[in-house]
Amino acid sequence: MKKILVTGGAGFIGSNFINYVLEKRKDVFIVNLDKLTYAGNLKNLTGIEGNSNYTFVKGDIVNDELISYIFQKYEISHVINFAAESHVDRSILGSEIFFRTNVLGTNVLLENAKRFHVEKFIQISTDEVYGSLGPEGQFEETTPLQPNSPYAASKAAADLMALAFYHTYQVPVIITRCSNNYGPFQFPEKLIPLMIINSLNDKKLPVYGDGLNVRDWIYVNDHNKAVDVVLEKGKVGEVYNIGANTEKPNIEIVKIILDQTGKTEDLIEYVKDRLGHDRRYAINSFKIKNELGWQAEQSFEDAIRNTVNWFVENEKWWKEIISGEYQNYYKLQYSSRS
Repeated sequence: MKKILVTGGAGFIGSNFINYVLEKRKDVFIVNLDKLTYAGNLKNLTGIEGNSNYTFVKGDIVNDELISYIFQKYEISHVINFAAESHVDRSILGSEIFFRTNVLGTNVLLENAKRFHVEKFIQISTDEVYGSLGPEGQFEETTPLQPNSPYAASKAAADLMALAFYHTYQVPVIITRCSNNYGPFQFPEKLIPLMIINSLNDKKLPVYGDGLNVRDWIYVNDHNKAVDVVLEKGKVGEVYNIGANTEKPNIEIVKIILDQTGKTEDLIEYVKDRLGHDRRYAINSFKIKNELGWQAEQSFEDAIRNTVNWFVENEKWWKEIISGEYQNYYKLQYSSRS
């Protein structure tokens, strides 16, 4: 049985990954380590709390003593590092926590992976490490790293360190770099959930600049299926880009959401552009498709409709985030067990 340490497993992508894997597989035991910052929500995982193949630990990946204890107690064989400060706007306002978590935290995990001889260490990265594209071309695994925000720079630094641990110490590292995710449980600060919730509340939908910044969008479950494939078949020392070949400008996304929620474009409000705002991202996923047999399954049209419907049907979930009530869940459910 694989004994997997999943870091950041109460966040958007990590919680979706845990839910997906534990529904699909019986041959894994997952230790979910999450600091429960503002972006961590254990209510994303209520469906698997009683699963005997799952346990939760509250803690920080920078805490070497805790990480060492987890590796020893649970005999960790695999690591999937989702844990990250990830919101670009927040990194522009203050970068220190991004480098503490994304760089120093990754270093602590790598040192323990080396010490305890893990079988695979999957570093979950982002296409933002490549910088910005012009109107043509796509990011490939060999594209030089040119990060343009403190967030992207911290992820690029973590990637380079992970590869250094592979080349120097033979730590079995694999890096995945994914395009923009969307789907259930996404924290409302990100574009798609923010626009859905504001639309449902008849609030203005703020759009940076001219709204023509292009992102390559992928449904979160397609991303997590790719990570599962990499876990099983990925070659150590390699980088795999993960994308769905779905490029869309932000303003098009906003208009689709307005249409699906039955609201008018009068709610759109153009605001001052973000500092260092990358113009276009586009992922070439040929390598993971050709070598590992993965490709995205969900069409954007179906997946965005499902996402909007999920937020409509789960109003209580996002209202508790807006009110802050969700942060009491750990205290109510877990404190009495410790």
